[in-house]
Amino acid sequence: MRVINAADDQRRAIERELHDGVMQHLVALAVNLQLANALVRGDSPELTELLGEMLQNVHEALDEMRQLAWRIYPSLLLERGLGDALRTAAAGAGIPARVETGAVGRCPPEIEASVYFCCVELLRHAADDGHEAVLRLWSEPERLRFDVTLESADIELWQTRDLSVVSDRLGAFGGWLAVEPERGVRISGSIPLATAAQEGISEPCPTSAR
Repeated sequence: MRVINAADDQRRAIERELHDGVMQHLVALAVNLQLANALVRGDSPELTELLGEMLQNVHEALDEMRQLAWRIYPSLLLERGLGDALRTAAAGAGIPARVETGAVGRCPPEIEASVYFCCVELLRHAADDGHEAVLRLWSEPERLRFDVTLESADIELWQTRDLSVVSDRLGAFGGWLAVEPERGVRISGSIPLATAAQEGISEPCPTSAR
């Protein structure tokens, strides 16, 4: 567990460095290019065009940097929690994906990060196969659960697929992963909240109805 927590801490640190360092420099460069473009506009069409192209390149670099920072560790996960972060991830999964959540409260950040990256990994596999996905997230007494249902998916393919990244993350917290036939395939995950509390991470998130 401590290895995974340390890796997630490093992810958060890198995301902060990108946001507070490189991205801020790119924003400042974009502002300076806009000012330079305004100063030379009308005097040199060639320079105006060049500055416009440079500004476009900077904006493209900013967009790519934001996407990279999101993949490393989404700031929305810390700010708004699992529901909003997973809905944003599903919107960019490259397949039709719907997220259903109950009234899941905030959980320890280590738990939220593990569940988030597990779900993202499953959506990535679903996108490789071109399957539509329904992702559900809910809490039970002392346990946070999720499942991803893929209609018309091949159960034998998924039962032999390497999902060790997901199972190892859950297993580090005493959780489990299961692949079952359910309108195609249902991949279920569970992670106990008591483990996090015992480690002194933070209070467990509140229980909600499924």
